[in-house]
Amino acid sequence: MKTLLLLRHAKSAWPEGVDDHDRPLADRGRRDAPRMAAYIAEVGLQPDFALVSSARRTLETWALVEPALGKACPSQTVASIYEAEPAAILAAIHAAPQQSETLLVIGHNPGFEDLAAMLATAGDADAIGRLKTKYPTAGLAVIRLDIERWSDVVPGTGTLDMFVTPKTLP
Repeated sequence: MKTLLLLRHAKSAWPEGVDDHDRPLADRGRRDAPRMAAYIAEVGLQPDFALVSSARRTLETWALVEPALGKACPSQTVASIYEAEPAAILAAIHAAPQQSETLLVIGHNPGFEDLAAMLATAGDADAIGRLKTKYPTAGLAVIRLDIERWSDVVPGTGTLDMFVTPKTLP
């Protein structure tokens, strides 16, 4: 059994003249990222590896998330998941270290929303409905996969365990 955590980057700013790839986090994003990480740690979802898009806002999200997890987590920056389609994100997941049991991926929409819906065809009905309605910044989909290797992930193999957003945090 593997656990996939799909964390959309926290809220970003839109400074004039800044390329999309280089947009930084907004104040709200800097507040939400550590809150989501604290929740991840609190409910026992400590990742043992992280894949992070090369965009500035995802790297800044990871810089705020990792220390709040309470335990070190190796990571890899993956340029191919920046603004990617589900197939590209899935390819990055397939290449993740096979010994990893809980994989955190920090990236973007609409790819995350589409990938989560494609993988998790079962699970908490309310969470699935909320995920399909809107996958906001700093939204976290927790998908359980009955597989042995990340390379075994295919559409329909997951169960959506939970979908949490900063607004739904306890």
